[in-house]
This record gives sequence, C-alpha cells and structure tokens, in this order.
Amino acid sequence: MIGAPINRVDGPQKVTGTAEYAYEDWSVGQPLYGAIVGASIGHGRITAISATRAEQAPGVRRVITHRDNLYRPPVPPPQFDRYRSPYPVMTSAEVPFFGAPVALVVASTLEQARFAAGLVQVEYERIDGRYDLDAHASDARLAKRVNAELPAETKVGDLAGAFASAPVKIDQVYATPYEFSLPLEMHSCIASWDGRVLTVHTGTQIVDSARLRIAATLGMDPSQVRVISRFIGGGFGSKLGVHAETILAAIAARELGQPVKVSLTRQQVFQLVGNRPAERQHVRLGANRDGTLVAFGHDAVMKASVGDDYIEQSAHSGRALYAAPNRLTRHLGVDLNLMFSEDVRAPGEAPGLIPIECGMDELAHELGIDPIELRIKNEPKVHPETNVPYSDRHLVECYRIGAERFGWARRQQTPRSLREGKWLVGYGMAAAIRGHFQGPTTVAVRLERDGSAVVLSDMTDIGTGTYTILAQVAAQALGYPLHRVRVELGDSEFPTSPGSGGSWGACNSTTAAYRACLALRDKLVAAATKDPTSPLHGLDPKEGVEVADGFIAIGSASETITDIVARSFPSGLQAEGTVKNMMEDPNYAAYSLSSYGAHFAEVHVDATTAEIRVRRMLSVFDCGRVLNAKTARSQLIGGMIWGISAALHEDGALDVRYGSFVNRDFAQYLVPVHADIPEIDAIMLDSFDPKANELGAKGLGEVGICGAGAAIGNAVFNATGVRVRDFPITVEKLLPHLPH
Repeated sequence: MIGAPINRVDGPQKVTGTAEYAYEDWSVGQPLYGAIVGASIGHGRITAISATRAEQAPGVRRVITHRDNLYRPPVPPPQFDRYRSPYPVMTSAEVPFFGAPVALVVASTLEQARFAAGLVQVEYERIDGRYDLDAHASDARLAKRVNAELPAETKVGDLAGAFASAPVKIDQVYATPYEFSLPLEMHSCIASWDGRVLTVHTGTQIVDSARLRIAATLGMDPSQVRVISRFIGGGFGSKLGVHAETILAAIAARELGQPVKVSLTRQQVFQLVGNRPAERQHVRLGANRDGTLVAFGHDAVMKASVGDDYIEQSAHSGRALYAAPNRLTRHLGVDLNLMFSEDVRAPGEAPGLIPIECGMDELAHELGIDPIELRIKNEPKVHPETNVPYSDRHLVECYRIGAERFGWARRQQTPRSLREGKWLVGYGMAAAIRGHFQGPTTVAVRLERDGSAVVLSDMTDIGTGTYTILAQVAAQALGYPLHRVRVELGDSEFPTSPGSGGSWGACNSTTAAYRACLALRDKLVAAATKDPTSPLHGLDPKEGVEVADGFIAIGSASETITDIVARSFPSGLQAEGTVKNMMEDPNYAAYSLSSYGAHFAEVHVDATTAEIRVRRMLSVFDCGRVLNAKTARSQLIGGMIWGISAALHEDGALDVRYGSFVNRDFAQYLVPVHADIPEIDAIMLDSFDPKANELGAKGLGEVGICGAGAAIGNAVFNATGVRVRDFPITVEKLLPHLPH
C-alpha cells in the first residue's frame, strides 16, 4: 500500500466541485464582502482620508481605516514563530510599502464593495524611500538570524588565504530576481463571529500558526479562534502565514456581527503577499589543477524589509554539498521600504544553488573536466562543516544513473559544438540538495464500530496529496482496505501539526499517523489476549503479531479488528501518535539529513535570434522511501518546471522610483505555458533512510526545483559559449553576446 501510485482519494471531490475552498464555504450563511484599498505611494504617511462618498454608495455597511483603532493590545504567541506572531494591519497613518492597506470597504455584494473602494479618497505625505537593492548594496549588513533558525555565517579554515593561492579560481556574482508564489487560489477568507468564537475559513498551510496569529493580532485568547482549511488551491510558501485579507475579514466580522468575505485580487497578491527577495550572490571557488576544491565561499546579499528580519538561507545551500577544507558562507541584508520577504518554494536552495551549480560548471569548463566528474571528485564523506556523517546519501548514484539515461556522453566539452540546423544544442546538469526538517506533530487515529478508521489532524493538503498518503499509511498499518480509511484535515479543533511547507508535511504527518496506528494495534492485541471470548485469548504477542485484511493474527489464531472493537471498545478506540521537534531528536545532531538529486537538461538556442527552447529534462532523486509514486512524481516534475521558469521566465519588475512592482498579473509576470515545457522525467531511487523516521521517507516537495534552474543555465552556456549570470536568462541578455 505504501509507495503504490494510488489515485488521490480526494480526486472525486475536486472534479465534481464538492471540495470546499476558503472563499466558497457557504455554510456560514449570507456574508458581506470586503474590498481592500491599497496605498498608492511606496513610503510616507496618510495626511487625510475621506470615506464619505464610499459610505454613501449602495450596499456599503462599513468603511474601516486606521482611524477606527479597532485593535486590542496584541497577545504575544506562546513561542517564537514568524507565522504565529501578530500581523497588525492599518494601525497607524504610516505607509510602510506600496499597496499597503489603507481602508477596507464592506458591502452587501462584492461588486458594491469594489465600486465603493474606488470612492475612498486618500492624501499622502511622500517620504523618499529605499527601493533599489543595487543602489544601496553598500549598506548591506550581516544578518542577525536566518530563516529556519540557521546560522547567518559559517567559517572553516582560511578561505581568503586558500583562495588567493589556488591555481584555478572562479570569482563571480550571480543575480537572482524577485519571485512570487502565485497559487491558483488567491488568498481569501470568510470570517464569522458568534459573540464567543471567531471562525475563520482561510487557505493556510499551517492551521495552528494561523489560529495563533489571528488571536495574537486581535488580542483574543487562542481558544476563541477556530481556523478551518480543508482544501487549499496551492500555497508554495505564500500561505504559511495569513495576511491582510484574513486579519481584516476577522476584524470586520467581529465589528459587524455578520460573516465577511475578503479576497485579494491577483494584482494585490503581488503587493500584499511576501516574495522571494532579489539577491546578489558572490561565489568563490578555488581548486587545484586536478579539480580538488580547496576554497568554497558564498556570500548572499539580498533585499530585506524595514521592520522585518526575514533573510532567506541561500548561502546555506552549499554547506553540505561539496568538500573543501577552507570555507566561508554569509548572509547579508539590505533594508528597503518594500513588502516583507517570505518563504517561496524551496527557500534558500532554489536561488542559492543557481550560483553554486553554475559556478561548479564554470570551474569544470576552466579545468577541462566533465562537470559530473568534478562533482564526484569533491563528494564529501562527512558534512564539510559539522563533520557529522550523512544519514543516507546516494547523490553519486543520482549522477551516474541520470547521465546514462539522459545520454550525457553525447555532450561536448567545448561549447557551441553541437548544432541541428539553426539550433545550437547544449547539455547542462546540476546537483540538488534540500534539508530534511521535522516539527512537533500529533495525529489521532480512531477506530469506529462500523469497521472504519478515521485519521484526524490539522495538517493541510495544499494539493500535494496529503489526504491520500495518510490514508495509505493508516490502511497498511491497520491492515485495512483503503476505502475503510477516512482522513479529516485542516481544522484547528484537530491535533496540531506544523502543517504543509518546507518539505516536512508528508513525513511529519505520516510518521505520527503510523505511530498512532501502532498504538492502536497494541491496545487491540492487549484487549483481545485478555478477553476469554476472543480467539487470541492467552496468546503471547511476543511470538509475533500480523495485521492484514482487517484481521489481527497471532500464530494460527486470528480475529477481525471490527469484532475486537465492537466487544471491547463499543464507543470506538482512539490513539495518538507524535513526532518531536528536530531539535529534540538525537538523529538531527548525530547526522546530516537531506534529500538529493541530479538534473540533466538539453536546450536548443536559435543561433540568430537567441530564442531558447528546453527540449528535454531528466532528473534523478534520492528522497528515501516514496510514499506514493504518482503524487511524488507529480511534485518533482512540478518543481523541475518551476526551475525552468526561474531560469528563463520569472522576474518581478520593480519600479525603483516608487517601490511598486509593475508586472502584477500573469500577462506580464511570465511563467511557462504548455508549449514551453518539453518531455520531462523524474526518476526516484528505491532507498530508505532509517535516520529520518521509521518509514524511511524524506521530504521531496521542494528538491525538484533545487538546482533545476542552474542545469538550464549550464545547458545554455554549453550551447552558446555565453555565460549569463543575471537570471532569468532572456533574449535581451543573451543575443548581444552571440557570435554572428
């Protein structure tokens, strides 16, 4: 059952339209609708605001601004978590960034709310803002802390001395742009207040964090807030925390005593939801003539936001990847008056592996060594900085299997050597690595008298297949057919979890569910062996217990689970399974745990126009045990496509005069369409990492994007001989350098 390519158990609900997403839950009754008015300046303060015309518009029930002062003193969360911390909106006349909410118009219909929003009149005092990363790069500061609580700086040996004396050097700066998550389901909320409990239907990746953030922001006790998020139309990090739409809907519902729906428009998603920061990443690689690395340096300088401490862990990416005795990695932030940065799929590794893996390709070219052999030569035996062993690492196997299946032998070491008519043909590859994380998780499994099992957790399914893999794990552990397992997720009344994100969701939730099922089995066996009416009475479980087809067997004796439950637990039987925080798990101190992969890409570049076409891509991954081959492959391929997008398409264009993104829709913020994506294949090694958990599984939701963009960039160089270090690689950046 575990690992089988089973179709999604929630598939019928989605294709028939019965799956309830946040904005379409009509069980709350007739709601009001809210429309957010955003600031038209990048930095400054409101000097006057008039809502008179809006309040007189048809259907308008309330216009809320900072002057209403509707906040109670915020309540600090029980522990630090950026997604649990208060998220105040419209608390003062200050404008922190372009598009920041300055008013919420609530009306009887969405059309009325949006019309009236255009009638709100706001006057501002503009203050010169800092918007340009490059213009203020000299102000870069060493970060105090880095995302995921990772060290901002690591030092081993003497990088400067080793780099200066290295016979072969790569010393380059790579630029990566602002990027956005942009899930299909926009950020939406329906909030209702019954005088005692605030019920919030919202698309969030972490239900418990959403509950605590809302409570902390509104000065409420967390027990007064219930969050429901049963289905989510994508998140990619942007729904790890709730944003302005949820906070404002909650405030309006509490004030008006009626359900309120608020959704961001697509343009507002670009303004009010955090983005991946633009970065300038300095990579220094020093090697001997045989390719042995002696120096490894990576500085990531990135946009930070005034009033926020988020720094993406981009320079962490290579810390466990290649051996080198002299190392220095650092994260530096440049404080700008822009919307906060937030996690975007594979934070750190997605942008951080582009300069590392392109830098390794540059080094291989300089040395005249095959890029795969250079990587194998510098494959570490233990973590290069902490000296702990790897839990389970088959990266070299990924290289070799990928090279054989892709036909890497056809690649020419000399760029611009392969041609098909007008097309220059290039091959590129890159390594992938993504840390395996673990967070405190509880899952309950209940056995009912009717022979069914129910899995309960506030864990969320962001479209990745959580409902399905939890059903698979529980079915196998209990010996039940899949149709007898029901999974209920996304409700703060269920046991808590860290939700979906960071590639931790699947392993946390399935491990906890598996442990709950084992606890149930123990209770069933104990009850049956003590029950004189049971066929298992008096038998010793130490002789071996088997669970299959709904039966529990000891030796030749067996009994159905349904009969044991009906007789010994007439009201049903429930047990919980838990997973510790990784800081409390000794394996995380004793081993380096990560998922790995190797990407291979073939691109064709028009020799005259510089048009780039990806012709095929193949990647091989080592992610431990696969929980569902179909959903896992879907996740990996999706990540690879995003890697192509990052390499060739995505670029948040910032107007540095005003601090506003000018390409705020899918017509201008480019992502691949079907015609851009060729034959893609993702191969998963048959592995098992016992140090990760007893299921042997590791996260794979993000490793597909890690390094994928670098493979495309390296293939473009191999095709053309032109190295573009400013991503994305576009015709404008490539064409002037093509020889004609």
